[in-house]
Amino acid sequence: MKMEVFCSATSLSWTHFISPSLHIPQYFSMGETQNTNRFRVFCGAAQSQKANQMTVSVTGATGFIGKRLVQRLHADNHNVRVLTRTKSKAELIFPAKDFPGIIIADKAGWKDCIEGSNAVVNLAGMPISTRWSPEIKKEIKQSRIRVTSKVVDLINSSPQGGRPTVLVSATAVGYYGTSETKVFDESSPSGNDYLAEVCREWEGTALKVNKDVRLALIRIGVVLGKDGGALAKMIPLFMMFAGGPLGSGKQWFSWIHLEDIVNLIYEALSNPSYKGVINGTAPNPVRLAEMCDHLGNVMGRPSWLPVPDFALKAVLGEGASVVLEGQRVLPAKAKELGFPFKYPYVKEALKSVIS
Repeated sequence: MKMEVFCSATSLSWTHFISPSLHIPQYFSMGETQNTNRFRVFCGAAQSQKANQMTVSVTGATGFIGKRLVQRLHADNHNVRVLTRTKSKAELIFPAKDFPGIIIADKAGWKDCIEGSNAVVNLAGMPISTRWSPEIKKEIKQSRIRVTSKVVDLINSSPQGGRPTVLVSATAVGYYGTSETKVFDESSPSGNDYLAEVCREWEGTALKVNKDVRLALIRIGVVLGKDGGALAKMIPLFMMFAGGPLGSGKQWFSWIHLEDIVNLIYEALSNPSYKGVINGTAPNPVRLAEMCDHLGNVMGRPSWLPVPDFALKAVLGEGASVVLEGQRVLPAKAKELGFPFKYPYVKEALKSVIS
């Protein structure tokens, strides 16, 4: 008996970070030819690819993580809907010639976008690495709660047949408060400082989503990547003070590479095992003094003169607490789920960012 197998090359080119159960082509047709002893097996690559295509609405798409996530989704041929307050800004970041097919919607268009999506990623919120004033602190909290509440209301009011089935909503490791001695994972209680309060209310708003919608809450650590994030703020200070640690250097630094946090969010969109709270941090947090040693080595600079507390407070005010205090957070859930971190160690992560 002879068997002929016909598979197009594209049937083997799935993205390895998406759940294999969704990306391995499973559509086969077996047909008998005139010779009853020969069978032909056809792989339905096109149908499989189309079946795996997602339509994803993203808030915070013009931010540090959001931009990279949209690029990744678009490169993998998913339909992307950018939900923004400032359409003109989003159109500059995602020009139609480079991102054909992407829909950019201001608030009036969010409802239609969400109703036509399989999934929603909620990343919106004012950056916290800025000088805090009472007004800024209020906006840091309200910007997150306001957008999350709107997204949840729009999902919940969607007709059942057109409702997204997944909400991946960002939160932060600030949920745990700060400590030089404790170790935190997803089961740890919340802290009692300002950022812990912000995170509790932020998560509480997301938890109001319809119970039929799978919710993944990603508590994100300090994101290391090119052209933005924490390093963009830290490197100038680091250069001014001969590359020493910030503050005491004993505070914990729970970090994650930009590529890994994007991959984690991407996986959470398609893998039904990703639900509830998941820490978005690398498996090997470090004390800030160690991080600065590695940064000094990568940059070819000494790391001996600490950046004093007063310098950070002069730049960031109360917001300096984000850098001067920290927490040791472990990604227990991601490790349990078998998530493959590309950058588990800070030295390699910094090399990839600085190079």
